[in-house]
This record gives sequence, C-alpha cells and structure tokens, in this order.
Amino acid sequence: MVHIWVNIAVLLIAFAGMEFMAWFTHKYVMHGVLWQLHSDHHVPKHKGFFQRNDLFFLIFAIPGIICLMIGLPDFNPVFWSGLGITFYGFAYFLVHDIFIHQRFHFLRNTDNAYFRAIRKAHKMHHKHLGKTNGECFGMLWVPWKFFKEGKNGTK
Repeated sequence: MVHIWVNIAVLLIAFAGMEFMAWFTHKYVMHGVLWQLHSDHHVPKHKGFFQRNDLFFLIFAIPGIICLMIGLPDFNPVFWSGLGITFYGFAYFLVHDIFIHQRFHFLRNTDNAYFRAIRKAHKMHHKHLGKTNGECFGMLWVPWKFFKEGKNGTK
C-alpha cells in the first residue's frame, strides 16, 4: 500500500494540475472549436437555469470518474488523482457558479482580497463577448494586478 502522504501529494498535484487544464481548455477549446457550447455563457441566448456551457461540467467530470473507478479497488494513486480532479470540480462549482455568477444565492457577501481579485479577473474575462481577445481564462490563479486591486479594496 502506498504511504498516505504520497496519496495526499497525488491529490494536491491533480487538483493544481486541473487549474492548468481548466485554463488551457477554456482558452483553446471553449474559446476555440467548442465556442458554440461556451458562447451562451458570455452572451446568454435563452432564459432558464441551464446553459449549453453547463455541458462542460459533464465533460470535465469524466476523467475524474474514470480515475476514481480504476483506482477504487485498492485506493491506488489513480484513485487519489481522480479525487483531486473531483475536488477541483467542486471548487469550480463553488467559486464560478455560486460565488461569481450567483446561480445560487449564498456566498454573496464573502469579502477578502483574494475573492475580490477572483471576481475582478472574471469580470475582465466577461467584458469580451466574443470568441477572441479574451483574458483571464483560469479560475483560482489570479493575475497579480487583480490581486493588488483586491488587496486595496477595489472591486
């Protein structure tokens, strides 16, 4: 059996790696060949709770589910990698859908420099309504300029 610290390290590396994967996929796939699925997130085209963009939730969940299933029999590092991917998905849901876009009405009044920076960076991403000329494609990593603004209390 693998030592628990190795498993925790694998989980954390998978979680951190997902930030890069989210950035890469958002910039080059969602704002690229799959723009048709993502475009309604920038310019809502219909009324209702769900968007076509929500299909990415399922797309991103598949690797985590597969890793969990493969690693489950003996809780090997593949399982812990899947758990890291799944935890990132949950963090994405909390930060992006609940905190930033307020799809559910809680976490509205969370106010600290880091969370202000996340909101500012995401606002800058959404100022671009089209497929090109975007910025701030990640979720948890915030460019320093927005963190400095958040630290100073500007939204």
